[in-house]
Amino acid sequence: MTTALTAPRAILFDLDGTLADTAPDLAAAVNLLRTTRGLQPSDYELLRPTASAGARGMIGVAFGLTPEDAGYLALRDGFFDNYEANIADHSTLFAGVPELLSGIEAAGVQWGVVTNKPKRFTDPLLPLIGLGHAACSISGDTTAHAKPHPAPLFEAAARLGLDPRDCWYVGDDLRDIQAGKAAGMPTIAAGWGYCGPHKPLDWQADRVLNDPLALLTLMQETL
Repeated sequence: MTTALTAPRAILFDLDGTLADTAPDLAAAVNLLRTTRGLQPSDYELLRPTASAGARGMIGVAFGLTPEDAGYLALRDGFFDNYEANIADHSTLFAGVPELLSGIEAAGVQWGVVTNKPKRFTDPLLPLIGLGHAACSISGDTTAHAKPHPAPLFEAAARLGLDPRDCWYVGDDLRDIQAGKAAGMPTIAAGWGYCGPHKPLDWQADRVLNDPLALLTLMQETL
């Protein structure tokens, strides 16, 4: 049975893989780590699906290391420096996202960003890719916990002056859906994003959509 959705007063979005296609710049940052060590670049098609996992995903594919492994932290710091230096060279909004956000605003609904990306990157990136007018922006280090903990979503709702239940959360990673559910928000899986090794249909999101503009249609049906 499909869960009935109530009209949102705000729609909150994950960033990487949901609003923005940032994989090209993330992949370039980790491949620069490889080439400066005399290694061939990793295949972009292998890197792209892990872009929503940030440094953990990129370094995992490019070097086969996890955060618990020796040498990971040095690679992570180098990756961060590379990414910061070229944060929006090739990153763009997904097709349909500008029209989606315009439609949300036209309906008098707020929208914001809740990402696990550190504030160090979120703050400069958003205005560079056309998202500087978000009603709120919550980064992975804004609160004491990152997703899948609900704390960032609670913080976003508080900043908007809303009950979390009046917000929808949209993301392309299992952690996004887990965080949204823990916060009591209706959840939308962004099937157009990276989605990693998971299958959005298995996440038990309230809806799985394959096009950003389908979200606009869904919102309009509830208003």
